[in-house]
Amino acid sequence: MATVPGQLIWEIVKKNNSFLVKQFGRGTAGLQFSKESNNLYNLNSYKHSGLANKKTVTIQAGGKDLSVVLATTKTKKQNKPSSLLHKSVMRKEFPRMAKAVVNQVADNYYRPDLKKAALARLSAVNRSLKVAKSGVKKRNRQAAKVRGRK
Repeated sequence: MATVPGQLIWEIVKKNNSFLVKQFGRGTAGLQFSKESNNLYNLNSYKHSGLANKKTVTIQAGGKDLSVVLATTKTKKQNKPSSLLHKSVMRKEFPRMAKAVVNQVADNYYRPDLKKAALARLSAVNRSLKVAKSGVKKRNRQAAKVRGRK
């Protein structure tokens, strides 16, 4: 089966697809976002597009436990969506997860241009998974009493 070049796919889907989010408020008409799954920055651009590129990187929250899923696409399985992604679950502390992401994305020559975006997404996902510490707050929330004037 013949494969279609990514540049052609991008020219077809760049202005109109189901994942496109156009917001025209506050003078940001030129800025378009995308909701596609394999887009690290959620920007509508060829570099970050999960539709047009054969090699993509995804970083998501793992589920109920405090894990992060790093998924990369397999280039030889483009016609089989069920086995397209290679997922690896990370349950380590943040520096070890960051090193694993750098090894997978940049040092492995997979997509070195997405290293910064992958680390930014990992940081945001890890920050969102942290649970706020519960406990009694020491701060007094009662209004200060004002003494009456004579």
